[in-house]
Amino acid sequence: MPMGEFESVPAGLEEVLLSLEELAQACAVEVQWVHALVREGLLASCAEEPSGPRFDALALRRLARMRELRRAFEASDELAALVADLLEELDELRARLRRLGAG
Repeated sequence: MPMGEFESVPAGLEEVLLSLEELAQACAVEVQWVHALVREGLLASCAEEPSGPRFDALALRRLARMRELRRAFEASDELAALVADLLEELDELRARLRRLGAG
């Protein structure tokens, strides 16, 4: 199931760390929603700096997937996070199969 423009990490963003505000802007969502997801443990930062949490490309893809799941299926935050977890696991398994030459 395609999940929008961040199905793969955009070139150049693999190593970039985004602030919460930059992450929200990149996914075209409200900053308050991202705050709520972090507070509820549904979206994790990869680093904490004095200026606030920082998010990597995986968080960007996760947030974009959650946004699309909410829009397409009117999924709750918890359900969107669960499906995002499953999609991440599927991505990892597919990558492992490619490395083994079976995909």
